[in-house]
Amino acid sequence: MVEKEGVIPVVTARLFSWRLRSSQDEKKGSSSRGTVKKGEVGREEGSGEPAEELREVKRRSPSTHEGEGRETRVAAEQGTQTPAVPSDSLSLGIKEPVYEVVEVRSDGVMSTKKINRRQLLKSSGLRLRDIRSVDPSLWLTNSMPSLLVREQAILLNLGSLRIIAMKERVLLFDYNGGKAFLKIFLPRLNPKNINGAPSMPFEIEVVEAALLSRIQRLEQKLVDLEPRVVALLEVLPNRLTADVLEQLRISKQTLVELGSRAGALKQMLLDLLEDHHAIRRICVMGRNCIIRRGDMECALPSERQVAEEEEEEIEMLLENYLQRCESCHGQAERLLDSAREMEDSIAVNLSSRRLEVSRVELLLQVGTFCVAIGALIAGIFGMNLKSYLEEHVCAFWLTTAGIIVGGVVAFFLMYYYLKARRIL
Repeated sequence: MVEKEGVIPVVTARLFSWRLRSSQDEKKGSSSRGTVKKGEVGREEGSGEPAEELREVKRRSPSTHEGEGRETRVAAEQGTQTPAVPSDSLSLGIKEPVYEVVEVRSDGVMSTKKINRRQLLKSSGLRLRDIRSVDPSLWLTNSMPSLLVREQAILLNLGSLRIIAMKERVLLFDYNGGKAFLKIFLPRLNPKNINGAPSMPFEIEVVEAALLSRIQRLEQKLVDLEPRVVALLEVLPNRLTADVLEQLRISKQTLVELGSRAGALKQMLLDLLEDHHAIRRICVMGRNCIIRRGDMECALPSERQVAEEEEEEIEMLLENYLQRCESCHGQAERLLDSAREMEDSIAVNLSSRRLEVSRVELLLQVGTFCVAIGALIAGIFGMNLKSYLEEHVCAFWLTTAGIIVGGVVAFFLMYYYLKARRIL
C-alpha cells in the first residue's frame, strides 16, 4: 500500500504532462494531431522509457513517502511547541487596558502596581461585565453609586472612589479619590487599635471605611456651606447686589450637587437593605457556606451562627449610615428650599422695581407727547407766512400761555385716563 500510494501521484503527474503536450499539438490542426498521437504510441511501445521511469518511481517512492511523513511529523512537533496566540491579540489591533491600582493587604502593606484586565479578572474571579461598574475609563456612564456582591469580591463604586474588596486585599483604582478612604481604613488594620474587640471581616471593614469616608465628606461640605447660606439669607432682602446674588447662585449650585450625591447614596443603601440575599452573600464570603433558596447552609454550625451574627451587624451598620445619609440629604434639601424661597422673593422684589421703572417711563412718554404737541403749534407759527398775528404785541404771550396750559391739561387728562384703565 505504501508503494501504490507513492506511485499514483507521480504517474498522474506524468500523464497530466503528456495530456498538456497533446493539447498544445491539437491547436496546430486535426491532421498533425493524429500524427502526434501515433508517434507517442510508438514511443510508448518501442522506447520503453515510461516503463523505466515507473520502475524508478517505484524504487524511490517508499523513501520519498517516508521523508514526507517525517517532515509532517516534525512540522506537527514544531506546531505543538509553538505557543498559542491569545484570541485578544489576533489581528484585531486592540490594546488591552492597563489599570494603575493601589493594593492594600490585610496586614496593612500598601503598594502601587499596574495590572491589565485579564490579570484582574483572573485574580479576582470576576467577569468582564462586573468590571464595568468600577472601570475608571467609564466614570461618565457609571457615576451612580453601586455595590455589587460576587462570590469572591465586592465591587464598590462611590463616584471618585472605586474599589474591589476581596478576602485578603483591596484594589483602589483612583488614589486621589481614595485618600480619605485610606486615611480611615489603614488605622483599622493596626492590631493596636482593636483593643481586644472582635474584628470584622476584611471586606466588611473595606465597605464600612468607604461609606464612612464618603458620608464624612458630604457632612463636612454641608458644615462648611450652611453658615454661608444662612448669612446670605439674612443679607439678601435688604442688599441686592451682583456679588451677593452670585454667591447665592454658587451656594445653590453646591447644594444641588450635594443633595443629589446624598440622595443617590441613600437610595443605594436602601436598595441594599431591601436585598437580604446580597447581605447574606457578603456574610458567607470566604466561608464554607452556600445560600440555597434563600437559606444559609454551612458545613459547621458555628460558621452558620457567626454568619447570622454578621448579617445582623451588617444590617445595623447599613442602617446607621443610612440615617446619617438621610440627615445630610434632608439638611441639604432644607437649605436648598430656603435658597429657592429667597430667589422667589428676590424675583418678586425685582419685578416690583421693574414695574415702578415702567410707570416712570410711561409718565415721561406722556409728558413728552404733550410737549411735542406744543412744539407742533410753535412750529406752525414759526413758518414765514402772514397770519396777521405778528402785528399784535400780545399775540406772542397769548400763544405761549396757550401752549403751556394746553400741554398741562393734556398731560393730566392722559394721566387720569391711564389711572382709570389701571395702567398706572
